[in-house]
Amino acid sequence: MENMSTVLKSGLKLMEDYDPELASALLNEQNRQKEQLVLVASSSVANPNVLFSQCTAAINTTAEGYPGARYHAGCINVDKIERIAIERAKSVFNATFANVQAHAASTANLSLISAILQPGDTLLGMDLSSGGHLTHGAPASFSGKGYNSISYHTNADGIIDYEEVFSLARKHKPKLIICGTTAYARQVNFEKFNEIAMEVGAYLLADISHIAGLIIAGKHPSPIDLAHFTTTCTHKQLYGPRGALILGGKLTEAAKSPNGDMSLERLIQRAIFPHFQGAPVMNRISALAHSLKFNSTEEFKNLATNIQRNARTLADGLKKKGYKVVSDGTDTHIVLIDLINKKMSGYVTEKALERCDIIVNKNRVPGDTTAAFVSRGIRLGTNTISYRQFTEHNIEKIIDIFDRVINEIIPVSEKEFSISESFVQSIKKEVRELTAQHPIPGY
Repeated sequence: MENMSTVLKSGLKLMEDYDPELASALLNEQNRQKEQLVLVASSSVANPNVLFSQCTAAINTTAEGYPGARYHAGCINVDKIERIAIERAKSVFNATFANVQAHAASTANLSLISAILQPGDTLLGMDLSSGGHLTHGAPASFSGKGYNSISYHTNADGIIDYEEVFSLARKHKPKLIICGTTAYARQVNFEKFNEIAMEVGAYLLADISHIAGLIIAGKHPSPIDLAHFTTTCTHKQLYGPRGALILGGKLTEAAKSPNGDMSLERLIQRAIFPHFQGAPVMNRISALAHSLKFNSTEEFKNLATNIQRNARTLADGLKKKGYKVVSDGTDTHIVLIDLINKKMSGYVTEKALERCDIIVNKNRVPGDTTAAFVSRGIRLGTNTISYRQFTEHNIEKIIDIFDRVINEIIPVSEKEFSISESFVQSIKKEVRELTAQHPIPGY
């Protein structure tokens, strides 16, 4: 490890000397993350060991194929690295199968969709405004082009309308059903989705990118044995590098490919390589292996408990302040706010909060007819602040700061607003005092 440390130190010195412009931008980004209050639900923090793992010589190895069956020599060590990642993924999720090579969860989803469906086949996924993801059949995505994409929605209470899912599945007989969300704060009933898929003879894909950590910690039911395919990104709630897992359980073992000519495990392997990707990124897979070790610890389970507790405290506190919380609360790390009673757009709210060093993202909400880049809501998440060991007491402070900023904004249009600069500076001071009390571990 001493030699690797020397290489990294040498690289850092060369970067500072040879490319100071880029070195400065990288340092500024690290400082931004340390100083700002990041409430983006789709992000977290990679610990220093994960960062280190991505900076190793494993990046130099070309390793097309899978462990023991590569198309290049020199893979003896990266084979071991990938096998470690696979076994750890299977262990933490109680899965029987794991592919660790997908570059992103979107890639994993699209690889599976293209492997299962033929042009014109029917896909049933969650509507974007109800909380679904682009890759679940949205018109703007590959998943919504070339296939007969049907969408289910949430009901008036902001909960997935399972009766509608049943009705649409019976009517359209989809070949693939996707259950999973990107802006949905309540538990997903995977047993219900399994029942629906089994009745209509559909494959079931569960995308758990936002709740993977809660599932590992037992804070949310697992779909591993209820879905044919389970996908997740590895950075949101696993605190690892950017990438993805495709996992399988009992259904994966029992079922066959659409043509019946291969196992689903084989279908998955081929869907990633050679169909969608070439050589895997081995330094990323080494970082993933390390993050999965962290995911197996009691420390991680305690973190997941705090993620959920902090989100519930945040949702309850905002409701008391008069905010419309979609689905009236949360079971996860997400708090989704409908700004309809505040008479300002998600775009304006996001930009005003950013000026005050509070980072959120605008997001469409159920019934939202505005453009996605404008939106009627904002999405908050507690992954990052929980990793920084924010407590329920700190959440109350965040709610107070958040509410004061919202009440200071003067909307002019969907994309324009005014806010007092002296007020902005005073809030930034409060935010930086708060984040200084809870530094990112190791940063």
